[in-house]
Amino acid sequence: MTKADIVQAVYARLGGFSKKESADLVDLVFETMKETLGRGEKIKISGFGNFVLRDKRQRQGRNPQTGDPITITERRVLSFKASQLLKQALNDDRQASAAGNGASREESSNLGSGGDARG
Repeated sequence: MTKADIVQAVYARLGGFSKKESADLVDLVFETMKETLGRGEKIKISGFGNFVLRDKRQRQGRNPQTGDPITITERRVLSFKASQLLKQALNDDRQASAAGNGASREESSNLGSGGDARG
């Protein structure tokens, strides 16, 4: 899904907004998120997940082609951790589609939990 797809979804679902207003709304949300993360703050979206900035320190690594040691510079990385509600919704969707393909609910739940369905 692209940003344009998100704008189209907002436009289609909310009604009452023009496409330009929908695009401005989506841009405003993303800009607010960028500014918040730029200040080093976390973003917690209830029912969706958390966006967290982490600082990684400088470390030694290896060039995968040559095997030569290299220094990986320190940097800031963004990580996302999905909420339990989002994880559950994604797994429920997966189980529903697996049940529609002839797999039993028990097999689906075993696979979703990292277990092996071979028994």
